[in-house]
Amino acid sequence: MAAVMTLATNTPAIAQDGIPGPEEDSYIWLEEARSDRALDWVRTENERTMELLAGDSRFEAVKAEALAIYDSEDRIPYVSIRPDGLYNFWQDKENPRGLVRRTTLESYRSDNPAWETVLDVDALAEAEGREWVYKGYQCLPPEERLCMVALSDGGEDATVLREFDMATGSFVENGFVLDEKSQGGVQWVDKDTLLVSRDFGEGTLTESQYPRTTRVWKRGTSIEEAQEIWRGEETDVWSGATLLRDHTGTAHGYYAFRAVSFHETEYYWQHDGEWLRLDIPLKASPYGLIDGQLLFSTDVDWEAQGQTFPADALVSVDLEEFKVDPNGAAKTLVWAPEDKQTKQGAANTSESLYVSLLDNVRGRVLKFDHVDGEWVSSEIGLPDNSTVGVVAASDSSDEIMYSVTDFLTPSTLYYADGSGAPDIIKTSPSYFDAQGMEVEQFEATSADGTKIPYFLVKPKGMVMDGTNPTLLTGYGGFQVPRLPSYLGSIGKIWLERGGAYILGNMRGGGEFGPGWHQSAIRENKQRTWDDFIAIAEDAIARGITSPEHLGIQGGSQGGLLVGTAFTQRPELFNAAIVQIPLFDMLRYHLIGRGASWTGEYGDPRVDEQRAWIEPYSPYQKLLEGKDYPAPFFWASTADDRTHPAHARKGAARVKELGQDYFYFEDMTGGHSGGVDNEQRAKIQALQMIYLLQRLAD
Repeated sequence: MAAVMTLATNTPAIAQDGIPGPEEDSYIWLEEARSDRALDWVRTENERTMELLAGDSRFEAVKAEALAIYDSEDRIPYVSIRPDGLYNFWQDKENPRGLVRRTTLESYRSDNPAWETVLDVDALAEAEGREWVYKGYQCLPPEERLCMVALSDGGEDATVLREFDMATGSFVENGFVLDEKSQGGVQWVDKDTLLVSRDFGEGTLTESQYPRTTRVWKRGTSIEEAQEIWRGEETDVWSGATLLRDHTGTAHGYYAFRAVSFHETEYYWQHDGEWLRLDIPLKASPYGLIDGQLLFSTDVDWEAQGQTFPADALVSVDLEEFKVDPNGAAKTLVWAPEDKQTKQGAANTSESLYVSLLDNVRGRVLKFDHVDGEWVSSEIGLPDNSTVGVVAASDSSDEIMYSVTDFLTPSTLYYADGSGAPDIIKTSPSYFDAQGMEVEQFEATSADGTKIPYFLVKPKGMVMDGTNPTLLTGYGGFQVPRLPSYLGSIGKIWLERGGAYILGNMRGGGEFGPGWHQSAIRENKQRTWDDFIAIAEDAIARGITSPEHLGIQGGSQGGLLVGTAFTQRPELFNAAIVQIPLFDMLRYHLIGRGASWTGEYGDPRVDEQRAWIEPYSPYQKLLEGKDYPAPFFWASTADDRTHPAHARKGAARVKELGQDYFYFEDMTGGHSGGVDNEQRAKIQALQMIYLLQRLAD
């Protein structure tokens, strides 16, 4: 016991091979997500946090405000456009697990659409005694009547799959069923054939625990009999094969991929009965098929056929030429970004390609058509200075829907059918009083001199005297941008109570394209943390806030961001919400799906790469003699992605140091949070009470 107690009063040591084991880290037992010992620890911590925060006289009011927004009947019911109508997944207080339902376009345009229930997830869960969480469906085109519905028990990423008939609203008797939970999915070849990429047992998963094989499964046979058509390597992040289809549902061939790292993928085309590797960069990928043209996107400069296609460009080849000679087909530039531009995503209708862009962190949508052998683009007429995106598109028509929003403006849904400009079809209600609010954009100077933009949302006329309670958040990883979007519950709970809100756009994210991301990964990942710290320092220097009134919040990679910030510069902050985080970066490859992210951070098993990670790994930087800002760790038991161990171990370590901390674990949800709105509202209320107590009281 003396030896254990000695270890427990020092920062976790580093084993001889560089990876801490049980002798160096006395909290590895918390990595067992559902062990009795770990869950007993979780229940004790949850009770403590509920007593400290839910006992606040404001808790029930804050929770009620959040729940009213989550359960609001007049929020926009976003839809997918299918041949048999508009489909929506809806959750409210009567249907906490949700309904898959459909309506017509004519009815959807009305204030009170008539919905037909297709699948009642609450009823299914009750009938089967399971904690079912709906995870979407994959349907057979072009009719899209037969679908494989994905269900997760408790919210894990891993799912079971069942064949469902959308016309009858029932599971198909003796249909396709994959009842062993797994990562991966399926794709329809025809009504009696599926492509399946799943966990098939020994040798079929990668080191990251994702599928590495694909099988062709025929109706009426067992999955064990299904023929394997593709196998990647165990060292891949994930690997699989899929069909290339056009908008009519016609299949043009098979392609396969090997994600050799999170950001690098090899692609193959089945040509003359063999798998031919495509001669494209590792950071390029297929992007769509429109009007007989196959498109590719590249995150790096691509030299081919005497041309250089710049990073973030779109490139096309003629599909028929490609099928004859996959690597020799002539390549054409479709689009290249201008300064501070980057594409965010694309959607196909039957006639056109629509690409969402960021232009200096402001949204635009471009429409691309292939006319007389050339690409022609036009901009869609949508509001300026907003976050804009395509939220639904039809393969069988030219129908498309766009969402437009910003920090203070509720989302507006636009619809177009290809015959004219988009018109407003739905508007979300206001959930907080934005009349007295304003948005400003500033730049901070990072440690290496790079200018880092950030947005500030605040009450008009706020005095810059350093006394303003301020919440700073961000992400800064995996080329994912954080954009202005309606603050909803944050506006109601935080802004209306006098708080300010800052959103940072650090390197590592996707706000300014692939280069913005690639400049802050692996050996340069510290730049992301430096950028976030620079924003905090800039906000303090401008008098927006002060360390006493500044809190930070982030989830997943954002949780790592917050963890690095409060361990490297604890004196800058008085609150830190560390949500579903990565935190122990010397063991992250052994926890959850961590091994898949070595392309972003590096591999701690490699000496050189561990030297990048060790200086910032938050868990190892929780040291005696430092005063930390009473962090609030939040996790989910069913999170099989980042895994609750990271947050658990962080909280246990802070407790060991004798410092104040908070810990709460959602025991019913996955990586995305609570299963139902009641749970989501409770978690948000706990976090907001924590911020109010730390920053405003």
